[in-house]
Amino acid sequence: MQKLNSLCLTMISMYVMKILVVQALTSASDIAALKAFKASIKGSSITPWSCLASWNFSSDPCSLPRRNHFICGLTCTPDATRINQITLDPAGYSGTLTPSISLLTQLITLDLSDNSFFGPIPSSLSSLSNLQSLTLRSNSFSGPIPPSVATLKSLQFLDLSLNSLTGYIPNSINSLATLRRLDLSFNKLTGSLPKLPPNLLELAIKANSLSGPLQKTNFQGMDQLEVVELSQNALSGAVESWLFMLPSLQQVDLANNTFTGVQISRGSSSNLVAVDLGFNKIRGYAPANLAAFPALSFLSIRHNELRGAIPLEYGQIKSMKRLFLDGNFLVGKPPPGLVGAGTEVSGSLGDNCLQGCPGSSQLCSPAQKPTSVCKEAYRGRPTP
Repeated sequence: MQKLNSLCLTMISMYVMKILVVQALTSASDIAALKAFKASIKGSSITPWSCLASWNFSSDPCSLPRRNHFICGLTCTPDATRINQITLDPAGYSGTLTPSISLLTQLITLDLSDNSFFGPIPSSLSSLSNLQSLTLRSNSFSGPIPPSVATLKSLQFLDLSLNSLTGYIPNSINSLATLRRLDLSFNKLTGSLPKLPPNLLELAIKANSLSGPLQKTNFQGMDQLEVVELSQNALSGAVESWLFMLPSLQQVDLANNTFTGVQISRGSSSNLVAVDLGFNKIRGYAPANLAAFPALSFLSIRHNELRGAIPLEYGQIKSMKRLFLDGNFLVGKPPPGLVGAGTEVSGSLGDNCLQGCPGSSQLCSPAQKPTSVCKEAYRGRPTP
């Protein structure tokens, strides 16, 4: 019996050792990539309490349990042979992204956000065919967006915002058929908007130097698009009806561009909740058809060149909560539904040429333009 127990213990020990060996079989190419990744980061930026400080290659990256080494910053595949996620902590790491990252071919997530990486985004990322999420937000990457990014056919989330990227957005980005969220905001990108991935839910390219008009062909087939954020660029021309007719559209932010007109037809999307067209050069009358959106709760056309009266329909939008029409040349009396007793609409109708805007209404602040300015705007003709 004692020999039998001893034999059983030996077999159990061998089984446990076998498991531990299996757990320590990280691919040699993955280990080489991790070593190159860490070596490309300045040692002085790796603080003792950071994830990278625990990357000590005297231990296998995928071995378990992780008590002292590789305690955070990466995860492995279930069989413990490949690295499938790198998600660094925001510890102020400074360095470049090594082209050897391409060796980690099983990566699903690469997240280096909120650090101080610099230099170009390596084109070798194209080898990461399984990558679903690429987040390089809030670093100092520079140079162009490599066209090879468009070969990442599994990519669902791409965030390169808050860097110093330059050049055009690659036309090939349209080939990312699985992409759901794209954020290139706060860079130095130029040129016009290219044809966009067809299955996007969210599009954000704020605070760049994009120019030219919005082209319908670039948004073709985007039936799932919910959010468009293109503020703080140099986009021009008219904002046409087709944009507001995208069937899933909920939020549109085109503020701080150089648009000169807006066209909205009836029967547009019923999902639209927020529209910001502020700080452009939009001329003519305020578009009355915006009132056809039953869920619209936020509307800003502030600081443009609107003339004429505020459409009565604006006072009949039951869902409206915030309305900003200040900084235009609107005349006449505001609709009773906006300034009457019991209204719950906040915002501003100030800095216009309105008459009879009651001082008791918060919407009537700040004060209207001087009469002389209004007469000059209407070429000396009396305003209604």
